[in-house]
Amino acid sequence: MAALPDTSPRLETLLPPVRETAAPARNGTAPPVLSAWLRAQSINVNRHAAALRPFRREEFGTGAAAPSEGHIQAVNKLMTSLRRGLLKMTKHVTESAHAASEQPLTARLQETVDRKERAHNWVQAVERIWDFYFELFGQRQGRYAEWLLGCDRIAMDCYQVAYTGIAAARSIPAPPPFCYMRTGFGPATFRRGIPLQKLGKQLNPFPLVQLPYHRLVNPWTLGAVLHEVSHNLQSDLGLGRIVPRKVALRLLQAGCGRSVAATWARWNREMFADMSALLLGGPAIVGSLMDIIGRGLETVVSFNARGVHPTPYFRMLINLELLRRMGFPDEAVEYRKAWQRIYPDPGSGDIPRALLETFPEANRIAVDTMCFQPFPSLGNKSLAEVIRFQPKEQTMIEEAARRMAAGVDPGIVPERFLIGAARLALDRHLARPGVITKNFYQELARR
Repeated sequence: MAALPDTSPRLETLLPPVRETAAPARNGTAPPVLSAWLRAQSINVNRHAAALRPFRREEFGTGAAAPSEGHIQAVNKLMTSLRRGLLKMTKHVTESAHAASEQPLTARLQETVDRKERAHNWVQAVERIWDFYFELFGQRQGRYAEWLLGCDRIAMDCYQVAYTGIAAARSIPAPPPFCYMRTGFGPATFRRGIPLQKLGKQLNPFPLVQLPYHRLVNPWTLGAVLHEVSHNLQSDLGLGRIVPRKVALRLLQAGCGRSVAATWARWNREMFADMSALLLGGPAIVGSLMDIIGRGLETVVSFNARGVHPTPYFRMLINLELLRRMGFPDEAVEYRKAWQRIYPDPGSGDIPRALLETFPEANRIAVDTMCFQPFPSLGNKSLAEVIRFQPKEQTMIEEAARRMAAGVDPGIVPERFLIGAARLALDRHLARPGVITKNFYQELARR
């Protein structure tokens, strides 16, 4: 049925025209109600802006788990730069409100509310950023503060071993990574100096490492910390562009084809994070990875043409190639047997034939390029030379596992090795899971 024509009178024909005149008031000023309302608008926006004040370190506790002075200063610097523009806007609101109160013309009143709306929107945008860091820092006052402190110390250890291992002096990154908990999401990181949606596209002042509660509860799964920190290391060490270029070039030279080379180049960041994490933490990190990617058959053998992660079936085998090259061939064989018993037929999914056929050679080349070839930004050392992990480091982890399970001081073992120690203690039934968890976090907290 066709719509009937609208014959009702328009609203503007029922109302008298608005004249550009002042509202009735003595001496031409605004009447009391309007004057009070205008004054309140100025007060509201100015008080709201003032409330977004700089953070103080002591308001988030005085213990070791509190955010460092460096983290507080970095956030306050960001907030100060945003508040400058905000304070200019609030000043304009105050000036407009005063002018409108003196001469309550419609044009002046509308200018006031327009400026008020713009200032209010800006206030809300700044408030979201302020609230983001307030929540992150506030986690350091709760029952999980010790857990997050432990993860901070693992992240710091990763940076220290990388920066002391390179053969070329580089500017020292600061502040260090900051860990926080977020339920309902997987591990993630937000790198230093990139615009974040959470921050209204402002640049992130330091690396953030997001950890889900279920990982923190099970510290033997915290290979995720090493993986996420390694994303930041790739950027801070100047390897973000050269790694994919070198991997793609070598694959093309080996005759793997452009589509295969492009796929491996697209995988470079997630692959680098896996490789670096394995070098940082040793063989037990493979078990932590298998926890993540050991999922349903359809998921494991499914290929995503736009995905940045290697196909899960390949991802495990990529790590095992590095594990073999690190000097752990027996462990690599055992993990491979277990993996391929669960997933015996990668061809049952939709992985392109070209990737399947070239995988053995491409895998060898990609791991060699990423981990065993020199890079200028590392002082012409390879990643495996910068972050050295050999069987003697694994011996340290095994001893630490026995000590941790017994509640004994594990000694001077690096913080990042405690993840592997927790894994070995669990896998070898050296102690109950709750005991391992308690001793793991206690050891990190006392350092």
